[in-house]
Amino acid sequence: MPRTPEPDLASIPTPQPVFHVEQALLGALLLEPQRLADVTGIGPDAFSTAAHAALFGAIRSLPAPDPVEHTKNTKWLDAVLTTAREQARGLSASYLHSLIQVCPRPQHAPVYARMIEAEHSRRRLATAAQRLTHTARDTSLPQRVAATLHEADALTTVVDDIAARFPPHAGSLPRTAVPPPTAPHDEEATEEEQLLLATATAYSSGVEQMRWLTPDDFTHPLHAGLWQCLTTLTRRRTPVDPVTVLWEAQQQSLLGTGTEPRELLALLAGPVGSPEHWGERVLERAVLGTAHHVGRRIEAFANDPATTPYQLVIGSRRALADLSAVRTRWQHATSFSPAPANRPGLARATGVPRAGPPRATAPSAVRSSR
Repeated sequence: MPRTPEPDLASIPTPQPVFHVEQALLGALLLEPQRLADVTGIGPDAFSTAAHAALFGAIRSLPAPDPVEHTKNTKWLDAVLTTAREQARGLSASYLHSLIQVCPRPQHAPVYARMIEAEHSRRRLATAAQRLTHTARDTSLPQRVAATLHEADALTTVVDDIAARFPPHAGSLPRTAVPPPTAPHDEEATEEEQLLLATATAYSSGVEQMRWLTPDDFTHPLHAGLWQCLTTLTRRRTPVDPVTVLWEAQQQSLLGTGTEPRELLALLAGPVGSPEHWGERVLERAVLGTAHHVGRRIEAFANDPATTPYQLVIGSRRALADLSAVRTRWQHATSFSPAPANRPGLARATGVPRAGPPRATAPSAVRSSR
C-alpha cells in the first residue's frame, strides 16, 4: 500500500497578523456574546477566511443568550457551530473552544473589530486598484477609456468610503516605494505620434487649439520634444514648416540625441488626416497609461502592511489627482468643437474619438526605440 507523503510544513504560509486578530474577536464574542453590540463597521465579508466569516455571520444571526445561562452550558455555542457549518463544513467544536482560549481580553472586542475593518479596507483598495490596472491594459475592450475611467470612479468610491471610516488627519504620506511608470514598446504608438507631428506641421493652425495635449503625453522623448517645438513656434506666431521645426529642434538640443536633420525632415513630411485625430489617439494612450500607473501606485500602498488607513487615503487621493488632470484634458479634447475653417471635412465627433483616416500614405518614420 503506497504511503501518503507527509505535508511539507515549510510550504504552508504563516498566518498574517489579522488572522490572529480575527481569532481574538471571535473568541471574545463566543465567550461573551453580549459584546457584539459594541462591534461595528464590519460584516462577514471583512474576515480573511471563509471559516471566520461563517462564524461571525452565525454569531450575528443568532439571538444572544442569557449571560448567566451561557456560563452553565454550551447550547448557544452548539447553535453557532451548526449555523456556521452551513457555510464552512470543516468547522469543529474544538476550534470554537480554541478561539475562546486564545482571546486575551474579551473587553477589547471593539479594538479588534477596528483592526479587522482596517485590514478589510486595505484588501478592498488593492482589489479596486488591480481592476483599474487590468482594465487599462485590456485591449479587448471596445471602449477602453470609458471602461478604465469607470473603474477609476469605482476606486475613488472605495477611497472615499475608507476616508469616511478613517477620517484623514495631519500626517506623513505613505513611505512605500512607488513603482516606476511602465512604457512598453509600441510600434503603433510610435507611428501615430509621427503622423501627428507631420500633420500638425502641415496644418499648424490647429496646434494652438490643442492645448489639451502636452509633451508628457507622448511615449517617445524625441516626439515630446518636437511637439514642444511646434507649440513654441505657434505661440510665437512663427511660420511653421519642416525647416522651421528643424531649426527650433536644434535650439532645443533635440538633434544631439542621434537624430540626423534629414531623418527629422522625413519624419515631418507626408501628413495624413487631421492633427486633432492623431492628438486624441496620443492622449488616449496617455489616459490609459496614467490610469495603469495610478492603479499600480495605489496597489503598492495597499500591499504595504506598514501603511495606515490614513496614509492609504492621502496617498490614493494624490495618485488619483494625476489621473483626474489627464482625464479633464481628455474630456475637453473629445467634446464638441467646430472643424477649422481652412480644413473642411474634418468634422469633430461628440464625446468620442474620431474614426481614423486611411493609412494609405504615411510619413517616412524615424523608428527610434524608447
